[in-house]
Amino acid sequence: MTNKQHVAWRSIKMAVVAILFYILPLSSSIGQCSLQNKAFKAGERATYHAYYNWHFIWLNAGTVQFAVQNKTYNKQETWFLSAYGSTYQNYDKLMKVRDTFEVYVDKESFDPIYFNRVTNEGSTKAHHKYWFDHDNNSIKTLIKKDDSPTFKEEKIALEDCTADLLSMVYKARNIDYSQYKVNEKIPIKMIVDGKIHQLFIRYLGKEIIENRDGRSFRCLKFSPLLVPGTIFKSGEDMTVWVTDDKARVPIIVEAKVLIGSVKAVFVDVTGLRNPMSAEVFD
Repeated sequence: MTNKQHVAWRSIKMAVVAILFYILPLSSSIGQCSLQNKAFKAGERATYHAYYNWHFIWLNAGTVQFAVQNKTYNKQETWFLSAYGSTYQNYDKLMKVRDTFEVYVDKESFDPIYFNRVTNEGSTKAHHKYWFDHDNNSIKTLIKKDDSPTFKEEKIALEDCTADLLSMVYKARNIDYSQYKVNEKIPIKMIVDGKIHQLFIRYLGKEIIENRDGRSFRCLKFSPLLVPGTIFKSGEDMTVWVTDDKARVPIIVEAKVLIGSVKAVFVDVTGLRNPMSAEVFD
């Protein structure tokens, strides 16, 4: 496989995990770190298709599934949030992806307690574990990459309002967006790869968006500042549309990559706490 083909297939892989990393990674502004959940409930399950575009061709490369459950962690009742991404079997010989994201979240404060991420993306393998100690304002991280037989342990300072990749997704669905103006930047703090990043989301207003299945939804539109990497360009090269209703379900995520672009597209959701009233019918 040529280097260009390798980058292209890694881009297809990122179509699967893009929705996990950046699908509305929106936290709260200062003074709104703890939010009461009114958007989802245990039993919710959502499915997305991941597409890769190269030379005007859109390829359906894989799926991502999100779920919410009630679980106990160290005798504490928590939300157990999970997201699993994978390529289809016919893509596995070129770039096999089996990614896991899981986090236990305090039901009252919505603070993350324990985050687990297992990455299997072709020859790239990694395992991240984060323990959030809110009493002592610290995060214990264990990270193992590629063929390393052992985890590297570190302890970093826990900053106010810091969330992991997955709990940020669900926390975002409980924010009152009416307080923000078009083009206003909303600050966020997110731990990625063992480091806390100071980022932002730019609110772009409202728009009716049509899904690939022909369904249309009234949506809130955002552009997140991306963490620079080997596939995504840094900057605001991603756009997110989420339903403008109490369900706050992400519908489409688009992003430019080094070769082509990727898109995560809503397929179905069950077990919603609130109905998706933003769908537009002719």
